[in-house]
Amino acid sequence: MELAVMRSRIRFIIPYFGRWPFWMPFFVESCRYNPDIEWLFFTDCGELESMPANITLEPMSFAQYCAMVGEHLGIFFRPKSPYKLCDIKPALGYIHADRLQDVEFWGFSDIDLIYGNLRHYFTEARLARFDLLSTHERRVSGHLCLIRNNENMRSAFMRVSGWRDSFENTEHEAFDEGDFSRLFIRWKNWPQPLQQLVGRLNPLRRNSEFVEAFSTPNGRILWLDGTKDFPDRWIWNTGFLRNDRNADREFPYFHFIAWKGTEWQNCAASELVPSNELVSQPAWSVTAQGFREV
Repeated sequence: MELAVMRSRIRFIIPYFGRWPFWMPFFVESCRYNPDIEWLFFTDCGELESMPANITLEPMSFAQYCAMVGEHLGIFFRPKSPYKLCDIKPALGYIHADRLQDVEFWGFSDIDLIYGNLRHYFTEARLARFDLLSTHERRVSGHLCLIRNNENMRSAFMRVSGWRDSFENTEHEAFDEGDFSRLFIRWKNWPQPLQQLVGRLNPLRRNSEFVEAFSTPNGRILWLDGTKDFPDRWIWNTGFLRNDRNADREFPYFHFIAWKGTEWQNCAASELVPSNELVSQPAWSVTAQGFREV
């Protein structure tokens, strides 16, 4: 009889304030199909409809959350808008250490995305080998990143010179993908062999994985074939995520930030989700026109 493999426990921490976006039911459904991964939200957005057991909401106001951050980090934290919270993503493990005592990995994630089968991508072999797993090749992926839950990695952001000033600045600085990334990867435009040599001398880089997962198309990163011919349609089917260009390849998630900021920007939610029943179907697709039947 085969022994059951113990899986590393993973919990994403997401502070989100304002209003839930129109696509939230689809995000929630993609969480439901990753039942052994957890999401913890700090939010003032209210209850989520049909919320699965692996999502937990901690209600609080934006002001209350900022006060808690300031207290835990020992800084003056009074940002102008919730967008500033992107800067503190690398510090979430430190801020919320009391919510992570029972997990091996914590992560940060945006919500303008749809998850595929995350366990198929973040295998136990990869989790055993690395302390940080980024889905971009040359920087920490601010839209989704996993970090080992130990003191060294929870406090890694403190190695950035001037981190307090960055956090106290009321304006967004892209600390997560900028200054924090440079702890792991510097001189990212150097030739790959030279980067690898320098990386071996950096313990943080040596114990981290930076692999392009091609989860954020229609941006600066070229597609799998080296062109800008990106997929037109992403298909979610009972927890698995593929697209119309690479039907035989699974993807860990699809970050639709490009469509959100262009084609979707001036559309009503009813145009982008023409039927409230769509999310309950076993399969649906995401296109430049919104969420559609397969």
